[in-house]
Amino acid sequence: MARKDGRTDMRNIGDLRNIGISAHIDSGKTTLTERILFYSGRIHRMGDVKDGDGGATMDHMDLERERGITITSAATTVSWGDKTINIIDTPGHVDFTIEVERSLRVLDGAVLVLCAVGGVQSQSLTVDRQMKRYGVPRIAFINKCDRVGADPANAINGIETRLGHVAVPLQIPIGLEAQHEGVIDLVGMKAIYFDGEHGEKVRTAPIPADMQEAAGRARHGMLDTLSLYSDELMELMLEDHAISEDLLHRIIREQTIAREITPVLLGSAFRNKGVQPLLDAVARYLPSPVDRLTFARDNENEGAEIALSTDPEAPTTAMAFKIVDESFGQLTFTRVYQGRIERGGTYFNSRAGRKQRVGRILRMHANDREDVDVAEAGDIVALIGVDCHSGDTICAQSVNYSLERIHVADPVIALSVRPVKSTDRDKLSRSLQRFCREDPTFHVRGDEKTGETIISGMGELHLDIYVERLRREQRIEIEVGAPQVTYREAPSQEVPFNYKHRKQTGGAGQFAHVVGRLVPLPDDAAKDYEFENLVRGGHIPTEYIPSCDKGFQSARGKGPVAGFEITRVKMVLEDGSYHPVDSSDLAFQICARDAFIEAFRQSRPVLIEPIVKVEIEAPAAFQGSIVGDLVSRRGVICGTEVRSAGVIIVSEVPLANMFGYATDLRSATQGQGTFTMEFACYRQTPRHVQEEIVAARRRATAGKH
Repeated sequence: MARKDGRTDMRNIGDLRNIGISAHIDSGKTTLTERILFYSGRIHRMGDVKDGDGGATMDHMDLERERGITITSAATTVSWGDKTINIIDTPGHVDFTIEVERSLRVLDGAVLVLCAVGGVQSQSLTVDRQMKRYGVPRIAFINKCDRVGADPANAINGIETRLGHVAVPLQIPIGLEAQHEGVIDLVGMKAIYFDGEHGEKVRTAPIPADMQEAAGRARHGMLDTLSLYSDELMELMLEDHAISEDLLHRIIREQTIAREITPVLLGSAFRNKGVQPLLDAVARYLPSPVDRLTFARDNENEGAEIALSTDPEAPTTAMAFKIVDESFGQLTFTRVYQGRIERGGTYFNSRAGRKQRVGRILRMHANDREDVDVAEAGDIVALIGVDCHSGDTICAQSVNYSLERIHVADPVIALSVRPVKSTDRDKLSRSLQRFCREDPTFHVRGDEKTGETIISGMGELHLDIYVERLRREQRIEIEVGAPQVTYREAPSQEVPFNYKHRKQTGGAGQFAHVVGRLVPLPDDAAKDYEFENLVRGGHIPTEYIPSCDKGFQSARGKGPVAGFEITRVKMVLEDGSYHPVDSSDLAFQICARDAFIEAFRQSRPVLIEPIVKVEIEAPAAFQGSIVGDLVSRRGVICGTEVRSAGVIIVSEVPLANMFGYATDLRSATQGQGTFTMEFACYRQTPRHVQEEIVAARRRATAGKH
């Protein structure tokens, strides 16, 4: 727990909770966080996402308040009872998924927020995959039980069928929609109401007579599920003995931390119902830093795994998980796993291989900050004066540890930008580089043929936000080109290669010889590129093998079909030869690069395009026109589901055909249709479409010249 001097009391580290609040867009995450801040005494007035008077505390950017969405993750610290809770509110929109990814990487637990009307939606699946990737235990909170069409049972069914969790409802609602009054606690078997102007007075009462039977059935179902994980509970149930609340709390906590079950709570954050019991559940069931086992790799010992402890006296090990460039310098959000970081101390960056001094340590509350002297194991703080990248490991000078890196998705959409005034060119370049440091999913490159600056990201909204930030924050007038899809090129058949590189210019020459195979990787391959060395007998000296790999990779940047990056390729090096004088690192790099280009041209290369998963919700009357429109966009319908609120249509559509879809859907559904979209996969482009893309690229290039 944090003391006034900023230090963490080792005796109370078990009372610390590092949690994230994640969900599908518009499920009420930020509204829920605002209520948590209010009830914990962190703020004294609740703002709302679409509130014209100041907006939500955690949405501190002007763009967030204007658009009513969360763009960047925001951190804060609250106290609840004897627990200190570090909370990160993350975006729901798939375009900003890196914010969720890097937050979950450093958190110990999470609250998965679901809409009582929408249930498990497309981004819920994405967030859940991210939680599973990093082994994060979670509690589910079914929000918006006051909405028309609220159906918590459907949401719970989705948790089990679509997410594959063992859902354990700990509450049932007292009324739904406009009649939603409170919840029944199935552990304590009592009704909970939320009185006062802002629901701040929690009142417990006996369960209403007309709900006792339903509560009894629900409690029996909860006990049946929990008894599968506890012999003690099963014996008590078989012998019909009383079951204590403490026993149930202990079982739920153990199995939640083990990720065997997902406790489910419910309420309405907007109507101030159910938030305090959720905070109680966070404190009771989610793990502290002591309960999570974290490993680092020892770079001085062939990458051996080292189990980290929460001992503040152990060698410091921390992860820089988010970078924010500000006018006074770089702000580095950091999670301390082991040891402590002190203001003015010098630490080792294992990726960069250099020492760095920490100038200041800040404890964050959205955009407000408080200086502290020390951050210890379990703390999430921001450092000033540390020059590093997102995902870097910061450790004591006495060790060389590396923590697991953050998974970063590849961008799928690009557009060109150029300053209206030539004098802003350098300013634009600096600003774009700053954004790249902050956001690993935002890429910048220059097009050699056209001289344009190309920015790439996760979607139209993602790039739109950065363009707007250039205009507002940097005051740069820019012209923006039409969005372009990030296609890729891939081989479609295996090709052998046998290539020699010779160059004689009077002095020392160049000689290299490589033999092997170019092999297409399957569509679901974990990596875009693989290299396998099968050279035996020293035909290529060991020191030149990495040069071959480097040469192969250098040729992937621009393919021969339409100049896109080459992907889904495995290079197998089987044989070759060298010259004792003329062979060198450079010679083998050039040889491998040219061998790759020659082999790839013979592999019948194809274009592959990004496919997005689209989930549309609209009145059932418009189902036919929506499906017809999706099919005309080369979409494949994956499923439809009829709910009380309308119909939900799930489809996979090429990203290239989804530009401007929001306007088209509104027109087709009289403004009543909504949709979400997330990247699904890359898939081969039909031959006639490939020919159109290649022809368009040639025309565009010719036009620039």
